[in-house]
Formats: sequence, C-alpha cells, structure tokens
Amino acid sequence: MEHKIHQGRNVKRFREMLGIKQEMLAFDLGSDWNQKKISMLEQKEVIEKDLLIEISNILKVPVEAFENFNEEQAVNIISNTFNDNAFGIGVGYEVTVNNNNQIDQILKLHEEKIALYERMLKEKEEMIARLERLFQDK
Repeated sequence: MEHKIHQGRNVKRFREMLGIKQEMLAFDLGSDWNQKKISMLEQKEVIEKDLLIEISNILKVPVEAFENFNEEQAVNIISNTFNDNAFGIGVGYEVTVNNNNQIDQILKLHEEKIALYERMLKEKEEMIARLERLFQDK
C-alpha cells in the first residue's frame, strides 16, 4: 500500500527537530507571515515548490526531505531492521551485525551526528542574533 507524503507535516517535524518555533520561521519568511499562517502551512499536504525551497534555505534542510520523508516507512524500516538481527542508528541508517566495516560505519554515523549538532548549535546562535536584532529594531 502506498502512503502519501504530507509535506506540511514534514516541515513541522524538521522545524521541531531543529528547535525552531513557528514564530521564528514566520519571521524568517518575511512580513507576510505569522505563527497562524505557519500553522496552516504545516497542515497542507502539498506545499508550492518555491515556498518549499525558501523554507529549505531557512531551515538548511534539503527540499527532498520535505518531499520524500515518510514517517510510517521509516518506522517500518527500523522495526524490520531490528527483526533482521541488525540495529539502526538514526532514521535511514542501518548497520548489520554481519558487516565487517561496523566500526567504521558507526564512527562515520557519530561524526555525522556531531556535525548535525554543531550545525544546530550554530543555527541557534544565529537565531539568537536575529532575535537580538529584532528587539533592537523595536
């Protein structure tokens, strides 16, 4: 059975994973936007490509993540992975028990996670700077 991708829900998931509030995304999208409009956007199954690209640039998440991420598929992959005597590290990563390169793969995954955390920290610092500018302008 094919499951539909819900782009609005995906925008919400990635926004929340990055710790960005709806108000902050609205601020970054410009004066036409507010929290309520972001909330309505996150309820849309399909979002216009131009807007997805703009959100992608703000959140620094590939457009394809919004267009292709399917939570149910990810859960199925993870549950099947555990049932096949393997273990998962993060969504979309699988390291099988019989793999000779386990340690290298695990180290690579940890390096990717560290890079993601560093990016999130940098973005949080940028967000604080934007908020400081916003309050200085008022």
